[in-house]
Formats: sequence, structure tokens, C-alpha cells
Amino acid sequence: MVAAGRCVLTAVVDPTLGTDTDGGVPVVTDVTAARAHGAVDVVVVAAPIGAHLPLALAALEAGADVLLEKPPVTTRAALAELLDAERRTGRVVQVGFQSLGSAALPALRDGSVVGPVRSAAAVGTWTRDQAYWSRSGWAGRRRVAGVDVLDGVVTNPLAHAVATALALVGCRRADEVARVEVELYRANAIEGDDTSTVRVTTTAGREATAALTLCAPAEVLPTVRVTGATGRAVLGYTTDEVTVDGTTTTHERTELLENLLGHRASGAPLLVPLASTGAFVEVLEAVRAAKPVQIDHPWVAWEGEGPARRPLVADVEAIVDRAADRLALFSEVGAPWAHTAHDEVLATLRVDGAPVATVVDGSGTIPTSSPRPYLHPVRTRAGVTVSAHHPGDHDWHCGLGFAIPDLDGVNCWGGRTYVHGDGYVWRDDHGRVEVVHAEQRPGWLAQELVWRGPDGGVVLHEDRVLTWAAQEDGWTLDWSSSFRAPGSFPVRLGGPGSNGRVGAGYGGFFWRFPPCDPVSVRTAEAVGEAAVHGSVAPWVEWAADFDGGPATIRVTALDHHDPWFVRVAEYPAIGSALAWRSPVTVRPDVPLVRSFRASVRDGR
Repeated sequence: MVAAGRCVLTAVVDPTLGTDTDGGVPVVTDVTAARAHGAVDVVVVAAPIGAHLPLALAALEAGADVLLEKPPVTTRAALAELLDAERRTGRVVQVGFQSLGSAALPALRDGSVVGPVRSAAAVGTWTRDQAYWSRSGWAGRRRVAGVDVLDGVVTNPLAHAVATALALVGCRRADEVARVEVELYRANAIEGDDTSTVRVTTTAGREATAALTLCAPAEVLPTVRVTGATGRAVLGYTTDEVTVDGTTTTHERTELLENLLGHRASGAPLLVPLASTGAFVEVLEAVRAAKPVQIDHPWVAWEGEGPARRPLVADVEAIVDRAADRLALFSEVGAPWAHTAHDEVLATLRVDGAPVATVVDGSGTIPTSSPRPYLHPVRTRAGVTVSAHHPGDHDWHCGLGFAIPDLDGVNCWGGRTYVHGDGYVWRDDHGRVEVVHAEQRPGWLAQELVWRGPDGGVVLHEDRVLTWAAQEDGWTLDWSSSFRAPGSFPVRLGGPGSNGRVGAGYGGFFWRFPPCDPVSVRTAEAVGEAAVHGSVAPWVEWAADFDGGPATIRVTALDHHDPWFVRVAEYPAIGSALAWRSPVTVRPDVPLVRSFRASVRDGR
């Protein structure tokens, strides 16, 4: 474009490039500094998702028009803020959904190809390896440093599929969306989704769907299947090809930067104005509200090593095809790994009227993550969330609760089972924990629970009592679990530590924290992960900066001397190691009791 005399490249804005020029073009730290090198009429923002809003705002405030990489923003509120900046500055934002510059879309929309469009179903079967998810600090993340990034298959790598399907059914603005349904799944150890379905119903009664995966055996060019009143067509939106009854026609495409410059020069309509991405942002709102579900291990195979390692979801291409053909979600076409149950709230813990923790039943947990009741979210009195559930690295880590890896051969922890000499292996040994009776009054909750094996048989009884109260600078939770053998035989409680894995004696009271940094973990006599892990002390304290503010959690053992289990570098968590080196036995008619007091305070 420079060679053709269409524009001049004034500067490259990159605060980390570490050079003064790039191909002879000045490198500067921001748009204001670029003005020292010439006029700045248009700013192209191609940056991490979390930086889209501040960079676009800065460019508009500097008096420039913007070509903004997709997705434009990740929330309805951010879109409203950016639209307001457009109006206030009189500048415009064009969003980089390149497929919407194709002449194939108006050709399909005008009814001359298949008649008036009734539905559009996007199909995307791609493959991504570990190198892709390791490419940056925000890759595969849903939230970073307090900012929603929602990096997943729907919102980033195959976002064009969703946007194109929406455009084909005439649904581009937010007020044209009647309903959004999403099912988000993941096979990779990420926060985001890699295998998902979307269904949007428009106010005009049309449907746009997307069935997408990054876990296919091979990468296939993505398409959108278009159904009209008189026929069907397939759009290859990356190649601008439309196929009807075996005949393929290739259409022209207008580059979006060319279109933006044409808008500036002659008032030509923008092909992808910011307001026209409102429907896509409504999809992102649905993605933000949903929680990606781990695909159960029997349906995932892994191939490759190191950066080339990637998951393959069994029969995913056929499942995607069925979903697209039926305009359906994965659960509606019989995907064997589809898990649509959600956690049911059993109780809400309140201090001075404000909720500080929620007790859920664990229905949203997949079978191989050992469903069980737990507390999440757990919050400080100022509202800072200090618990996480189903993190990408360990789906079976569930908020604050009690879990046992080896309950007479039953895995009531989740994930792989440690077998001495073989390491961690997948076994069909997962159990579940259910609440069978509960009583509650202000500040007090009593539950009777049964721990079941894979066959549904009861292998352990538990009587659990929680009490909570305010304290001067936070609140306290007292947790007491009394375990009883179900019959006349003793029950052995163990885990990797008691089964031969030295230093890995996790199992028992366990608290998984959300991302937080920097972390300080200590007891009265030890400081740091290495010193505290495996130590025996009356209490352990965790202080860190969380998303929302700093908080300090102290857990005190009230009636036992189990070692503390600590993880900081690998993931953030603390727990009490019930079977650090040897199993614990619950004998008939002799309950095993473990009690703790947790204090949750704002600040460090």
C-alpha cells in the first residue's frame, strides 16, 4: 500500500521491541510519540486481547481511526465504552474480521444463491499443540491481571467462523440477538475452551451455530453451511469460495484496511464497523458466563512429545459434523463426553449479611474428577475470591473441601491414580461423595455424607459440621469431619504418599487458590514452599495478591498433627496430608476426626 501511494507508514508502536527502527520505520512506545515522525491518521491494533480496549481508546483519543484486531473486546461493558469513545471523538473503529470483507456474504444474503437465508452452521476442525498454548502468558487464559481475555476456540482461533455465521443470518448488532447458548469443553490443560458449540437465535427467528474444535486429527479448511429457502450452500470463508450442488464460485474480497482508507477518503461504508460486532460480543458474554468442562479422559488420546504434544478427541470430526447438520449443541447429538449438569447450591455462608462462601454439591464435576461437595467461591469480606475450582492444570481441584485419593482402592480425589512402580495411571476407580441429609441454622451447617465407590456402594460415612463467624479483620470457618466405617470392617485412607511417592502425601482437607502472586507461605517456624511442605506445625498461613486485592488465609489444625501439603510454584494450594507416609485406618465404631479453623482476612 505504501508502494502504491495509498498511505505512509509513520511508525511502529512496540514498547518491547528493543530497537529504534523496524525495516527503516521508526519504532516508538506509544501513538503520541509516533506523531513526532509524521501524521497519524490510522492506527492498526494487533496486540494481545487484553490490550485491545486501552490501545484502541488511546488511538481514538489521539484523533486516529482504528483497525482493531478481533475480537474487538470481550465484554458488553467494554464494547459500550469503545462505542462511546467513537461518538465522543468523531473517529471510527473497523474490526478485523477479514472474512466479512468477502463479496460471498452479500451474494448469499441477497437470496440469489439459495433464497433467503434461514440458518448458518459454522464448522471448524483444527489442531493445536502445546507450543500454541505456550506461546504467551495469556494463551488459553480466561482472565489475566483482572482483565477478561477469554482466549479459546470460540473467541480467537475460530472466531471468524462464529462472526461469519452471524453475518450470514443477518445478526450483527447486539439488539438482533434473542438468545445465545454455549457448551464449552477442553481437552488441553487450559482455562479456556478448545472444543465448543454455540447456537444463536436471532430476533427474526433465524439460527446461527458453530461447532468447533482444536483437537482434531488434522486441520481442515473451516466452512459455513448455509441453508436458504430454496437450497443449501457451503462457504469456505478463508478462500471466499461458495459451493452449490457441486459447483464452486470464487468471490472477491476487500481488505479491511483498504476499506477504512476508502471510508476516510470518500465516505465509503465500513464493512465491519464496531457497532456491527455487538452480536459477536453477546456470544463472548455467554462464553464469559459459562465454565469450560474438561473432556473425560477415556475420550482423549495424546500424541507427540514436548511442544508438539497435542490431544485428539475421539470421533470429534463426526460429532462436529452432526452438530452442524442439526444446528445442535454437542450434548444434543450424543457426544459421549458432554457433561451439562451444573453444581447445585446447598448453602450460602454469610457474615453480617454478606456472602463469604457457597457450598455446592459437585454435580458439575465430571466422573473422573470424583464429584463431591465443596465450597466455592470463598471470599474475603471485601469480596476478593480466594478459591478456584476445576482449574485447567488439575480439573479435580475443587475449591475448599475434603478429598481422599485412595479409599480402600477407590479414588475420591480425581484424576489419575498413583500406582507404585507405574506412576500415575488412569483407572476405572473413581468414586463420588453425596450429601444425604443436612441441617442448617445461622452460622452453623451439619451434613451427613456418604462416600461411594465406582459401583455406587458406600465405602465411608462422614458427619461434617461447619460453623462460621465474623472476626475483627475478616471471618473464620471451623470445619470438622468425623469419618465412620460403613460396616464391621476397617477402612483404609491413603494416597500417593502412603503408596510410595515420597513428598506427595496429599489427601484430606485441601484448598485450591486462584492465580495469585507474589505468594508468602509460612508456619510459626518455617517460611517458603520447600520449608513448609511436609512440616508439622499448629497452623499454616498463605498471603498473596489475588485478582481483586490482597488476602491472607490461615488454617489451624485443631485436633491432630498431620503434615502440611503446600504447592506454590506448580500451582497455588495448601492442604493437610492425611496419609503423608502411611495410611490412616478408620476402625468400626471408632470415628476418625479431623478439625480445622480457617481465618480469611483482607490484606497481607
